[in-house]
Amino acid sequence: MTAASPLPAAAAGALDGVRVLDLTSVIMGPVCTQVLADYGAQVVKVEPPEGDVMRHAGAKVEAAMGAMFLHANEGKQSVVIDLKSPAARARLQAMLPSFDVLIHNIRPQAIRRLGLDEAAVRALHPSVVYVELTGYGDAGPWAGRAAYDDIIQAQVGLADLLGRQSGGAPMYVPTLIADRVTGLTAAHATLAALYRRRSTGQGETVRVSMFETMAAFVLGDHLGGASFEPPAGPMGYSRLLTRHRRPYRTRDGYLAVVVYNDKHWRSFFELAGDLQTFESDPRFQTAAARADHYDAIYAHLAAVLATRPSAEWLALLQTADIPCGPVNAIEDLPDDAQLRAVGFFDESRHMAGHALRRIAPRFRAPGPRRASALPAPSIGAQTAELIP
Repeated sequence: MTAASPLPAAAAGALDGVRVLDLTSVIMGPVCTQVLADYGAQVVKVEPPEGDVMRHAGAKVEAAMGAMFLHANEGKQSVVIDLKSPAARARLQAMLPSFDVLIHNIRPQAIRRLGLDEAAVRALHPSVVYVELTGYGDAGPWAGRAAYDDIIQAQVGLADLLGRQSGGAPMYVPTLIADRVTGLTAAHATLAALYRRRSTGQGETVRVSMFETMAAFVLGDHLGGASFEPPAGPMGYSRLLTRHRRPYRTRDGYLAVVVYNDKHWRSFFELAGDLQTFESDPRFQTAAARADHYDAIYAHLAAVLATRPSAEWLALLQTADIPCGPVNAIEDLPDDAQLRAVGFFDESRHMAGHALRRIAPRFRAPGPRRASALPAPSIGAQTAELIP
């Protein structure tokens, strides 16, 4: 196997020198390995001859280079290996000892058929960090089943919560929240495994499942009275579930406003010219009282905010240091002044005659920073270089 091309000096980071063999596809796994690439790891993405299915999702100006793929695979290298072929699998197994991490989101029964389950891989490379991403944990009635973001949102109660809060039918969050939260969870678990391996020299195994990860994510807010046995009250955090917790209508639009602590509430009533109501109604005065009356206090907030235009409220609320903001459409974000000021977008590269708007590294850390990672690779761009 030929030596891999070194990362540019400007791209060196905390994981400089760490090599990741990435057998993931779609979004969950690629989000995890994207974080590792952001930290400077060399991520070698293994794709079938037709490429990752997400290459075809979203807008594109080149075939098999869709927007969804581009934003989850920057800074990686792509090799084509047909895992259905025994000879190709043998080549992959020969590559294993040169990698620090192997990560996959292949279902357990399939990964065993491929001879790339933990036991088989560890026999070839005992010190590897083996990362397995699945839909469900390895026990229970759902173990081994396929999972997708929509299914997980439904199973962990998230779709029901959205319907309950809106007073309508169950709904999905219109972003791949389960894939992305699970991918981020896997990334920090992988970092911890690498840190421990540095101390012990021993291979670590990381298993992260979508269902259990998202159940923890949702129940951290909504386990409520079921945190105790016998239950100390209903499940669900009432502040998040009141139907009045939504962008507030103003005289000419909508605003996001969070009147949260005692100081905020007093200031809000002062702005409204109605301090007497605050001082005479105990429901508004303390956090404990407000927690018992979220429907009522948020309904009052909605009624008052409807009396003035958005710009007037923004100016008043910001002066009073009450958290607030505009209700943007996604179309507003590419030109958002805050994102522009922090260099959120990188438009230094081009594709098929178009400037390529990429999301810059998502963190700030000491040391060299990847100011401009290489764009996502075309299918098999590094196959000749990296495959023996």
